[in-house]
Amino acid sequence: MDSLKSLYERVFSVNENSFDALALDIFKAQYEMNPVYSAFVNCLGVSPELVTKLEQIPFLPIEFFKIHTIKTGNWQSGICYESSGTTGQITSKHWVADEQFYLKIAEQIFAKTYGEVKDYTVLALLPSYLERSNSSLVAMANRFIQISTDPSSGFFLNNSKELYDTLLRCKNEGRKTILLGVTFGLLDFVEQFQIDFPELIVMETGGMKGRREELVRDEVHEILKPGFGVQHIHSEYGMTELLSQGYSQGNGIFRCGYTMKLLTRDINDPLTVTNQVRSGGINIIDLANLHSCSFIETKDLGRVHPDGTFEVLGRLDNSDVRGCNLMVG
Repeated sequence: MDSLKSLYERVFSVNENSFDALALDIFKAQYEMNPVYSAFVNCLGVSPELVTKLEQIPFLPIEFFKIHTIKTGNWQSGICYESSGTTGQITSKHWVADEQFYLKIAEQIFAKTYGEVKDYTVLALLPSYLERSNSSLVAMANRFIQISTDPSSGFFLNNSKELYDTLLRCKNEGRKTILLGVTFGLLDFVEQFQIDFPELIVMETGGMKGRREELVRDEVHEILKPGFGVQHIHSEYGMTELLSQGYSQGNGIFRCGYTMKLLTRDINDPLTVTNQVRSGGINIIDLANLHSCSFIETKDLGRVHPDGTFEVLGRLDNSDVRGCNLMVG
């Protein structure tokens, strides 16, 4: 990992002006040091020395995390985040060289959006994730809970009454409070309890996974807002294959973390990538994925706005899965 050290330091100090140059340097390093990504780039017939702007960088289909070990550099780690899935389903695995690197970036992204984590009471309602020991979301929530100076911060599994009592106490004591919750858990909670806590930040992380009837985000938010007495429901955009997060402070409009940028691709021609205002498949540059792959072609459909904010419009089907047949064999 020695040759990645200078890039490692640059990730923490990156800003809007230096983002593109760092992304291009990471592309070159990952082409040289990531066998799977290098093979993918070669398979597309792309010459790395001719790549001079972000739109020319090949984006690795997210399915590769299900069938390959995606590593940049020669390192060993016991940390592997894994996506949730039904029995027998192939899940994504994201090997992480340095968990502290991920957690520090997650903390900084949150702080740039909401202020210092230590100033919040952090309540995490993540039942399905807590049942697994290798969730990146649980690792992030656990770090936030540890940083919080309020001993009331913590995880809640199925103890809705305890969560309600904690929320009531936070409200009465005027504490800055964030409730980070998986969607079905938040819906289950408001079916049992209602609270009028306008200052509360309710942040849904997505995730129904067959636990409830699928609802679109607007429908979920219209149920949750009166249940918590808030005007907006916040959202987190993240996934196992990414180490950066985007946050929405309402109305489904997300802003990328400082280590992250979205581009869109033509759903009929996934090699056509643009940073112009348009709808299409979401491609993500995640500089925090320094030790895996920073250029991910997701299965989400979205719209990117001129100011860099974005909306998630839904999921794409499997008709555009590509990548030399995922280089199987």
